[in-house]
Amino acid sequence: MADNEGAFGIDEMLCFAVYAASRELTRLYRPTLEKVGLTYPQYLVMVMLRQHGESSVTDIGEKLLLDSGTLTPLLKRLQEAGLIYRRRSQGDERKVEVGLTEQGLALSERIKDVSKDLFTELCKTEERYFELLNSARALLRDAHELARRE
Repeated sequence: MADNEGAFGIDEMLCFAVYAASRELTRLYRPTLEKVGLTYPQYLVMVMLRQHGESSVTDIGEKLLLDSGTLTPLLKRLQEAGLIYRRRSQGDERKVEVGLTEQGLALSERIKDVSKDLFTELCKTEERYFELLNSARALLRDAHELARRE
């Protein structure tokens, strides 16, 4: 519990529990993703593009909560691997559109069930899965809202 001065110990810190859980979950993905040559953030981009189709760099950053300093090199590596294309928007040359190549589509098909398989094993039941997902979404929403105010 909190010490005499009211400070939380490491075991009571929500931020540590979330941080540690995130690291452990990412670690669980690693063996599968290494086999196909992806990092976890690259995997997230591939999943997002599979789900939403061609998207602007801005939209990808907003959906995945990644800044351009993180996203640009990540996209460059995916493009160099032949998994995505990047091109200037026809309607607005300030925008860069990103989409999956045929090779990227094929890879995204191969990895489409990675999350489902992992969370079936981890959560055991659909009810538990959605309980955790909804709690995590609420925490993310609240933290994002608080961060915007600062």
